[in-house]
Amino acid sequence: MSDFKLSTSLGRIGAAAAALLAPVVAFAQETAPAAADAAAAVAAAPVPNKGDTAFMFLCTILVLFMLVPGLALFYGGLVRAKNMLSVLMQCTVIGATVMLIWVIYGYSFAFGGSDSAYWGGTAKLFLSGVTPDSTSATFSDAVIPEYIFILFQMTFAAITPALIIGAFAERIKFSAAVLFCALWVTFVYFPVAHMVWDANGLLFKMGALDFAGGTVVHINAGIAGIVGAIMVGKRTGFGKDMMAPHSMTLTMVGASMLWVGWFGFNAGSNLEASGGAMLATVNTFIATAAAIVSWSLVETFTRGKASMLGGASGMVAGLVAITPAAGIVGPMGAIVLGLLVSPLCYFFVSVVKNKVGYDDTADVFGVHCVGGIFGALATGIFASASLGGIGYAEGVTMGGQFATQATAVIITILWCGIGSAILYKIVDVIVGLRVSVEAEREGLDLSSHGEAAYHS
Repeated sequence: MSDFKLSTSLGRIGAAAAALLAPVVAFAQETAPAAADAAAAVAAAPVPNKGDTAFMFLCTILVLFMLVPGLALFYGGLVRAKNMLSVLMQCTVIGATVMLIWVIYGYSFAFGGSDSAYWGGTAKLFLSGVTPDSTSATFSDAVIPEYIFILFQMTFAAITPALIIGAFAERIKFSAAVLFCALWVTFVYFPVAHMVWDANGLLFKMGALDFAGGTVVHINAGIAGIVGAIMVGKRTGFGKDMMAPHSMTLTMVGASMLWVGWFGFNAGSNLEASGGAMLATVNTFIATAAAIVSWSLVETFTRGKASMLGGASGMVAGLVAITPAAGIVGPMGAIVLGLLVSPLCYFFVSVVKNKVGYDDTADVFGVHCVGGIFGALATGIFASASLGGIGYAEGVTMGGQFATQATAVIITILWCGIGSAILYKIVDVIVGLRVSVEAEREGLDLSSHGEAAYHS
């Protein structure tokens, strides 16, 4: 083949190849910027910090520790020996039931992303769309794995209804307690949690401050408790028979477990291991310490002796009061909260309760509701930077914030009070609320569960 023919053939082949490759080159040129943008987007996506993730895991386990064994033993020691196991069983099964409800629909109802001011919608039913790679935002620009946020909030949902049962312990049917709590979290707890803690929630948008659950947990449970104590009725022999706590030792053990677990409750509500979590930790220490000392002093002046029951009650009252304020007020403000909440709760437990005559077995209303209301209102005052708090949002005054806190308290009381009364009535129609007089006299351990906590 001559050189001319060879060069001509090669030229034709090159031209053909260029023609064939032209679309590929053009496509590559067009997609290169898109690919670069996608890569940049992936690189810019926030990645959970391993320290924050580990911190939230620990806090979640601590809140579980509050429920079992903490709350179970605290309430168990406060009832008579023949009802010890019934309280342990109620706390355990209610907690387990709510955990299942939470992952099936509770998380979606509370944090499903709905624009509604009252509930989160159905987008997250059965944890739809949740994967090991999905994340939840914290209060800064950080994120944590969505699974750990789900679990942390699940422990809150599990312990809150268990708090209620202390108000009518020793006379409610086991089936009624579990059924009521399942309905209650659905129609009361999930909506209130959404209203307070979701960015689209009614109270959140109002600017209500509730760092770790003063309204959502304690006022909610306390109101449901007092409504239940009245609707279930007094214990047989109330005011006549001896109904003193059977084991202050176990009550002290349970209260101490609550205090330890409460660090997960309060510090974990910061959602990341930062200075805000440490502020909540400091406040959880010293507000509680102040409340214990305060309750002991009040008892010394009024009764002549400080009791272990009073010490444990002061411990819980201090924890309740600081819960809405934990990451918001300063340490000195936390001490004031602790010093003031105990005399207030003591008054309701020892004076109001006896004068009105309601039978609140474990003083759920007197400590959780009253302490929660006080803490929620006091948060509006001690959040002020002038009093050592983190300060208010721009344009908000102390008076304005206090009014917002009071509004949030009233809405929670009404929502929970009306909703709970309806649900108690529904449960009463379906299974009946309380056991027979014979079963109550025998004790719920044997009559409801066929076993005894202690053997002679």
